[in-house]
Amino acid sequence: VKQALADAKLGPDGIDHVLLVGGSTRVPLVQETVKKVLKKEPDKGINPDECVALGAAIQAGVLTGETKDVLLLDVTPLSLGIETLGGIATKLIERNTTIPTRKSQIFSTAADGQTSVEIHVMQGERALAKDNFTLGRFQLTGIPPAPRGIPQIEVTFDIDANGIVHVSAKDLGTGNEQSITIKPQDSRPSEAEIQRMMDDAKKFEADDQKKREEIDLRNTADTAIFTAERAMKDAGESIEAADKEKIESAIADLKKALEGDDLDAIKQKMDALTEAVYAVTTKMYQQAQAAAAQQQQAEGAAKKDDTVVDADYEVKE
Repeated sequence: VKQALADAKLGPDGIDHVLLVGGSTRVPLVQETVKKVLKKEPDKGINPDECVALGAAIQAGVLTGETKDVLLLDVTPLSLGIETLGGIATKLIERNTTIPTRKSQIFSTAADGQTSVEIHVMQGERALAKDNFTLGRFQLTGIPPAPRGIPQIEVTFDIDANGIVHVSAKDLGTGNEQSITIKPQDSRPSEAEIQRMMDDAKKFEADDQKKREEIDLRNTADTAIFTAERAMKDAGESIEAADKEKIESAIADLKKALEGDDLDAIKQKMDALTEAVYAVTTKMYQQAQAAAAQQQQAEGAAKKDDTVVDADYEVKE
């Protein structure tokens, strides 16, 4: 009940009537708990068993097209997503999203020359993929070798009115695509399982957040190293030896920090690397601008010297 209020972003005062549905609501303790939480006497004017059967019949009529004047909305009981770099659970469809629904997001490779990716489809509210419920896995192969971050992999979640989940991964460069279909009986956990997963998400929220921040920091540091190494490679001979040595030293310090568990040290070394790269790139841009300005001045001077001036003259004997 408390979770339902939280999901609806309402307090007990926002509830006008309380209708009890299902045979278990006949249990006195259930009725007392609802009354205590919502501070209202439950309405007992409907048959809790009969209304469930009627609701199922109406839903069947809507799905078959026989009933057109009633709109029934179903929602996803838990969030759906995939595992991304570092074991992070990246959600594409949030809990309580109305179905049918469709959501796409672009991802990329995590290593140079990577020619395949594994799509780990999971369900749950925890920050790490390993703590959620696995729905399935599939491989997208045939990705042309390229530097990390270059390939564009579009992952799409599509849930139809019957609750069937279609997950696809498409390489936008080649059009190559793989997919998996997950039926409701495979993806919809029992009410007890849903409650347990929600309780765990709330119980371990602080720990999960701490782990997520650590993984995000490590991923960001790894990206900073990749970006710095790529910048030096692209610069080639235009970067001075002393500047190159500073960046290489900062990269080595950050890699060493990543081997340990001191997050403050990782952040400090990452900031130092970023500053070193920024200092060198700023210097390179200033030198390029100065060279361009000198070239313009030289071209202007040359143009001035070549200018022909017309003048009148008189010949004297």
